[in-house]
Amino acid sequence: MYQFFVEDEQVQQDRICIVGGDVNHIGHVLRMKTGEKIRISDQSGRSYFCRILEITEEEVWAQIEDTDEMGTEFSHKVYLFQGLPKSDKMELIIQKAVELGVYEIIPVAMKNCVVKLDAKKAAAKTARWQGIAESAAKQSKRSLIPKVSEPVSYKEAVAYAMKLDQKLVPYENERGMAATREAVEAVRPGESIGIFIGPEGGFAPEEIAMVKDEMNLISLGSRILRTETAGFTTLAILMYHIETSCLEKSN
Repeated sequence: MYQFFVEDEQVQQDRICIVGGDVNHIGHVLRMKTGEKIRISDQSGRSYFCRILEITEEEVWAQIEDTDEMGTEFSHKVYLFQGLPKSDKMELIIQKAVELGVYEIIPVAMKNCVVKLDAKKAAAKTARWQGIAESAAKQSKRSLIPKVSEPVSYKEAVAYAMKLDQKLVPYENERGMAATREAVEAVRPGESIGIFIGPEGGFAPEEIAMVKDEMNLISLGSRILRTETAGFTTLAILMYHIETSCLEKSN
């Protein structure tokens, strides 16, 4: 079942109107027909199971048949502060982070980042990254499209993260998974979580010194992980903890 996103005002009492680029995608790329089922989410995170009523060149109308009460979102908002990587690695990071349930992705310019973006390049990159997040949200049946922010400085990222409930910093010089387990298990229901991932060159000592008393430095094992792997691993650990905790509470 294909997934689409609409603005809140496009949802009527028993119907939803799809406009924009998704109309061409439904009619000419997917070649969908009336009667086919689709899943639609609005900007408030509500999701609906629908059946296509009408396809025109400008609009697609769908009948609401049921609401998705279970949804696909975490009970926690997870923020990924990602040190800017080289090449097109950021695109892969965004795609997989969205699949793993991240709420917002904040690219961060750190001391050891090779990539340097001026304002014009940053705006263009962010627009492309947001499109990748939307595609990944559709593919993974998310109920919302995670936001990809424009790149910020490390100092700005730390200030933003300090508003969150829990802050995790996977750091290659940390050893022992016991502290990692303790930090993850300390996450309480509904808390917001920030994850800081260094770039290819890792965190600079002064960057770690800035946060070591305010955030939880954790280990991801005895092997050194690439910047793209570290984020996926941390998100997967959190996903397992959060979703198994929810399952245990429901039983």
